Amino acid sequence: MRLNGYKLTLSVAVVGAALWVGLKIPTMAEGDSTSVTPGSINDPVVTKSYIDQQVADLVKAEVGKQSGGQADQGQQVEVVTVPVGKFLIADDGAEFIVRAGKAVVYSADSNGISDLTDGVDITNGKPVPNNHFILFPRGGRGVTPAPGQKTGLTVMVRGKYELLVQ
Repeated sequence: MRLNGYKLTLSVAVVGAALWVGLKIPTMAEGDSTSVTPGSINDPVVTKSYIDQQVADLVKAEVGKQSGGQADQGQQVEVVTVPVGKFLIADDGAEFIVRAGKAVVYSADSNGISDLTDGVDITNGKPVPNNHFILFPRGGRGVTPAPGQKTGLTVMVRGKYELLVQ
C-alpha cells in the first residue's frame, strides 16, 4: 500500500506540473505579444539630430555651471580700433590678432610677446605681422601703430586690455 501511495503522490505531482506548464505556455505567448515594438510610443525611434541636440544642451548647461551661469567676458572676441598715439595694453594671457594697419610691439622690459603663428618671440619695437595669433604671457605689454603710420590699427582681442595714451 505504501508503494501505491507513493505512485499516487508521484502521479498527482506529475499531473500538477503538467497543468502548471500548460497554463504558463499561453501566458508566455501572450507576454510576447505585449513586448515593445520598435518605433512605438513605448520604444520610440531616436534620430541622430535629436541626440546631438540633447548632448549640446547638456554641454551648455555644464559650461554654464562651471562659469557661474555667466559668459566669461574675457573669452569674447572684441574688435578694437587703436588710434595713432595710443597703446593697446594686454592683461596676462590675452590674445591679439592685428587685422589692419602696421603694428609694433610695446614692452617695458627686454621680453616681448609670443607670435604663435611663427613660433617666435617679438621684442619691443619690432613689427607685428598681420593675421598672426599673438599671445601675451604677461600683462603690461601690447601693440601700438608703427611710427609714421597715419591711420590706427584694427585688432581682434580676446581677454582683458586697456587703451593708454603714449
